Amino acid sequence: AEQKRALQARWEEGGRLPAEPLARLPAVSDAWLYRRVRLAGSFAEGYQIYLDNRLHQGRAGYHVVVPLRLAGSAESVLVNRGWLRAEADRRHAPFLSVPPGEVTLEGILVRAQTRYLELGPDTVQGRVWQNLDLQRYRDFYGRALPDWLLLQTSELDDGLVRAWPRLDAGVDKHISYAGQWFALAATSLALTLVYLWRWRRGGNQSRAD
Repeated sequence: AEQKRALQARWEEGGRLPAEPLARLPAVSDAWLYRRVRLAGSFAEGYQIYLDNRLHQGRAGYHVVVPLRLAGSAESVLVNRGWLRAEADRRHAPFLSVPPGEVTLEGILVRAQTRYLELGPDTVQGRVWQNLDLQRYRDFYGRALPDWLLLQTSELDDGLVRAWPRLDAGVDKHISYAGQWFALAATSLALTLVYLWRWRRGGNQSRAD
């Protein structure tokens, strides 16, 4: 819970700063984590993927991820464009067009790699991926990619939702779990003490008899 609160505080602090225009991405360092930046470039249309089972207000959908080739540079950076609602019939593959030409985006820099658990080998089905495995995506893209990912915040006329969840979401759940474990520990201690008291009392009675 405290870790999440600290991350949210950094997120909010970065959000108060003006967007930093960048022609090149900085070397990965914690100083740039959750900073607002402005990047110009063009999307690599043939490399857009859809991260499955992303929820927004209880509805299933996808996060749309595509590289942005930076203008005047050989660099690219992955951009999470936002949330796309899934069709009722999941047999229909998701599709969203990529804006042509050069675009200017604002967003928040985050680490591209996240921790996850994959329970089987069928985690990639065409352009629908279960998780963003950065090395897997680098192999797919065939070009170098930094460890950064841009959470796009600037609006484009594409129908995507960019309401990124708070980093401290679920803090109450962590505190509730901690309370439950402390209560279980106290109950276990109390039962142990009662058992020991009864055991010693029974032993004393046996000696008295």
